[in-house]
Amino acid sequence: MSKALIRVENIHKSFGHLEVLKGINFEVHKGDVVCLIGSSGSGKSTMLRCINLFEQPEKGAIYVDDENVLETPDVNHYRSKVGMVFQSFNLFNNMSVLKNCVVAQKKVLKRKDKEAEERALYFLDKVGMRDFANASSSTLSGGQQQRVAIARALCIEPEIILFDEPTSALDPEMVGDVLEVMKRLAAEGLTMIVVTHEMQFAKDVATKVIFMDKGVIEEEGSPEDIFTHPTKPRTQEFLRKFL
Repeated sequence: MSKALIRVENIHKSFGHLEVLKGINFEVHKGDVVCLIGSSGSGKSTMLRCINLFEQPEKGAIYVDDENVLETPDVNHYRSKVGMVFQSFNLFNNMSVLKNCVVAQKKVLKRKDKEAEERALYFLDKVGMRDFANASSSTLSGGQQQRVAIARALCIEPEIILFDEPTSALDPEMVGDVLEVMKRLAAEGLTMIVVTHEMQFAKDVATKVIFMDKGVIEEEGSPEDIFTHPTKPRTQEFLRKFL
């Protein structure tokens, strides 16, 4: 087995008196697509936010390339290795699509305008949004904005991308477009951790599925293990409602 790209060890996180994560442990290897599933409030998005250092856990360690990132002095450099796509897109609405994809490259990677624009156009092409490069991001549909957000994350050329419910804010007919882009990226070997309610996507694309419940990992395994032969009553109950 190859060395893990990410190791999450005994992560605890509370908000006030509410303990949201209660000792989370899992590994992600290069090329894995790990889908975190579970009810709202089970701690999935909080776990993702801890990995990207938007939240600081009280206890535990998160190793990326064997470095405990909770102790990193340079958060921006770390985030150039670990990209994130949010459910609410988080684009700059006062900027063009191209500018949205250029700004982080210049700030984080110190790229010159020409190189940053070339990379931006390459990744916009990859997600089917190159024709909209000069459009204002505020004029795009939700599905288009999310594809631009994915291109923006790819522009930093991270080792791994975290997706936090990337389709939950979209109209049903736009969901397929975004999932199609993610499937293509997975097929190309991009390492991804995806918080999702899209069970079919998890079934078809994940290399590992983690079912979280009330701040703990209740069960994890291959899509076959989790969707066809779940062993824990709580997993079975959750999947009965979904499938």
